[in-house]
Amino acid sequence: MTEQRHKLVWFVPEEALDATRDAVFAAGAGRIGDYERCSWYTAGTGTFLGGEGTEPTIGTAGQEERELAAHPYEEVAYDLYQLA
Repeated sequence: MTEQRHKLVWFVPEEALDATRDAVFAAGAGRIGDYERCSWYTAGTGTFLGGEGTEPTIGTAGQEERELAAHPYEEVAYDLYQLA
């Protein structure tokens, strides 16, 4: 196999999951062999500490928050890994 493969991990509110999955798949991601729209997702607890000048949807800048419910993000949160 000569092509590079990557794993994309992104964090979104639950209500944005289907729309973001559709967009990622439309861009060509989620293909493994003869399968398409391959993904794995799970609920989690997000934590954040907004710095000076931020406007968190929940909580207060300068105070760490823990959020079980989904909420919109001011910054895009994702990880991209190159697969060996």
